[in-house]
Amino acid sequence: MMKVAPAIVVLGQNSVTVARKIISVLPGATLYGLEGRTSGVDVSFTNFGETLRDLFVQGTPLIGICAAGILIRTLAPVLSDKRQEPPVLAVAEDGSAVVPLLGGLGGVNDLARRIAEALDVKAAITTTGDLRLGTTLLSPPPGYHLANPDDAKKFISDLLAGAQVKLEGIAPWLSDSKLPIDPKGDLTIQVTERLVTPTANCLVYHPATIAIAISDTIGYKDNAVALVQQLLADAALERTSVAGIFAPITAAADPTIHALASAFKVPARFFTPNQLESLLSQGYSPAQAAAIAATGTSPLSPSPHIAIAIAPQPIDPNTIGQPRGRLAIIGTGPGGQEWMSPEVKEILKSATDLVGYKTYLDLVGSLADGKQRHESDNREEEARAKMALDLAASGRYVAVVSSGDPGIYAMATAVFEVCDRYAKPEWDTIDIHVAPGISAMQAAAAAIGAPLGHDFCAISLSDILKPWAAIEQRIAAAAEADFVIAFYNPVSKERTWQLAEARNILLRHRTPDTPVVLARNLGRPGQMVKAIALDQLAPETADMRTIIIVGSTKTRTMRRNDGSIWVYTPRRYTDFNPL
Repeated sequence: MMKVAPAIVVLGQNSVTVARKIISVLPGATLYGLEGRTSGVDVSFTNFGETLRDLFVQGTPLIGICAAGILIRTLAPVLSDKRQEPPVLAVAEDGSAVVPLLGGLGGVNDLARRIAEALDVKAAITTTGDLRLGTTLLSPPPGYHLANPDDAKKFISDLLAGAQVKLEGIAPWLSDSKLPIDPKGDLTIQVTERLVTPTANCLVYHPATIAIAISDTIGYKDNAVALVQQLLADAALERTSVAGIFAPITAAADPTIHALASAFKVPARFFTPNQLESLLSQGYSPAQAAAIAATGTSPLSPSPHIAIAIAPQPIDPNTIGQPRGRLAIIGTGPGGQEWMSPEVKEILKSATDLVGYKTYLDLVGSLADGKQRHESDNREEEARAKMALDLAASGRYVAVVSSGDPGIYAMATAVFEVCDRYAKPEWDTIDIHVAPGISAMQAAAAAIGAPLGHDFCAISLSDILKPWAAIEQRIAAAAEADFVIAFYNPVSKERTWQLAEARNILLRHRTPDTPVVLARNLGRPGQMVKAIALDQLAPETADMRTIIIVGSTKTRTMRRNDGSIWVYTPRRYTDFNPL
């Protein structure tokens, strides 16, 4: 499995269908499309060469649905060290050919085979060693690490020249290949998690068989990495054979555990009490129980807090226990994908589950493909927050989707309210993150000028969660203080009189011709943005999809030659003197 998700680059809309087939087997991939010639892509670009070279230099695997020659000529200026090259493949526009070009050490042939299988064609593998030996010794499969790649070139040349090789250790990908294996061979392949010194005639592969289990980092959190490294050295074990860091789920929020995972470049995985109950009842410590659960073997270390165990075969940590649950509360902005921040798009691509009001989930578009959708009514915020937290506590990566900004009259507060009110222990293990979005008032202001150019406030006219008396008091205070005011939730089917009352309060402090901005369906079909006078503000002018911005006494309007109007609030509060 690649450590970096690939980029699929297309130059025309005809290639998008093929790209989607490839994404079906590479779900983390990002689809890049040429601006003006593609739609429904993740990222639009204008300069093909710069985009491709930037991605290549960053180490991103590249899948170009275009001619191979275009990719070669484009990347030629940045080619240097083949050991650092990410995989690069060319795919025919109709999906009839898959050609690996670069990145033999990065698994390009395996990637080509996966793509070819999805497209129901045969990959055009041209690597001699791969074809004759049935495997790529320089690019072992996931779960194995080649310790001495510098020796591999001559080693492979000797094999192709007729030398035979003896295999020490267990590795089905080698024993089932076309390698000329002979117990008396002059060459040796050694598969071991032990510390060994490679030689020119011996390739050493370290399998990912070691599990490090932690239960309590108190007392050594400042030197945990050094301590674990010393434990491995004392046991003559190779650090690149560490497959993962394992712990009880109660320790999922412990930063020391995640620091260890980062230091060893492996996942951190966690076990629930039910998964460890039987082992704990036998007298094992939580760390020892986690080590046994991960490997099926007894731990080497007698320490009750740090346990090391070795599995008989490489282990895939992504299939053991569960990851730390993640909950991202995101704001999509008021409209479609063009309003979303790059951070929000990345979260949507990585998330396993999307939770939210159906209308808001629909705004996500193709970024919701392949995700579990959990839709609910817009008023069921507490139930929605509980569902999201419970999903995340089970190890899922959950995105709670709000329009606009999630922290402004939206789901971020609802999630934290629920956490505070119910305080379920399992929720303490979750990594919670808020990703901001463009708020409705910002979008409305930008669409007509700069009415929020000086001091302003936001007030919700909904009295579902707070009494009207409090709303009335705040409107009066904001009007008296001469704030520009953004009104959220101005009118609903059940609430029609509050907007008229707000207008009447404002007219005690504002002139009837004070500019008012009405913005509806921002960034969506049927968008409407217009300016009216304060005395024209009435319930029938707005609904729940409308944001209203009421100017201060300083807010001005400018009529343009085409009849349109700009609205802005000056930054100076001295006598107005235009530059």
